[in-house]
Amino acid sequence: MTRLAAAVDVATVWTSADAPRPVDEPAVRDVPDLSAWVAALDAETRMGLHGRTLTQLLRGEPVTVIGDGPSGWVEVAAPWQPAPEQDDGYHGWVRSAHLADPGEDAAIEPTGPVPPDRVTVLAEARTHLGLQYLWGGMSRWGLDCSGLVHHSYRQAGVVVPRDAYAQRAAATPVPLGEEQPGDLYFFAREDGHVYHVGFVTGLSRMLHAPETRGGGLIEDVELPEDRRARLSSAGRFLA
Repeated sequence: MTRLAAAVDVATVWTSADAPRPVDEPAVRDVPDLSAWVAALDAETRMGLHGRTLTQLLRGEPVTVIGDGPSGWVEVAAPWQPAPEQDDGYHGWVRSAHLADPGEDAAIEPTGPVPPDRVTVLAEARTHLGLQYLWGGMSRWGLDCSGLVHHSYRQAGVVVPRDAYAQRAAATPVPLGEEQPGDLYFFAREDGHVYHVGFVTGLSRMLHAPETRGGGLIEDVELPEDRRARLSSAGRFLA
């Protein structure tokens, strides 16, 4: 199988080659313009990314090509973004123009400027306060809730699962009431499925990327009553 790497700052991973809409054209140009893309998204088209985008690749991130699609598209597996359903990482469709042979300088594991402890990872997450929510987002142009967690740990060279439910399964459980800043809060529906995650910043307080109709902003807030009702557990990745 062919191994490549992201050759643009941000390569969006789609559910299929025909998932992008006309409004998404800036994101799928040979040289994507993420600023133009997110500026063009209104409340309705932001919500419409559900079922279209999956995640994003950052420059230099390795992938394995696992399938060919329509001209200009390939299906890839992203090993730095673990997913319980796949042994080789997240699967999705990427513009082939956004990938290239990494050559001898290919990164084996992620590295970053943040020391690998939960307090400094939390500090890294805090640098994104005020950034607008973006479904599948993994960059400074927008993050979703689990993307904020995954991206912040990536800056410490630590790979954690990409999605909230998988992060909960992989984290070391912490009894509610004993959580510390830098731990994670997980929120579940009535069927037990974890759908949201945020960084603990204090007892019953969290830093998170909320999705609202207009695309919420990353915030550090006390848990409101509706969040408390859905709080299911806490977890920890680093001491």
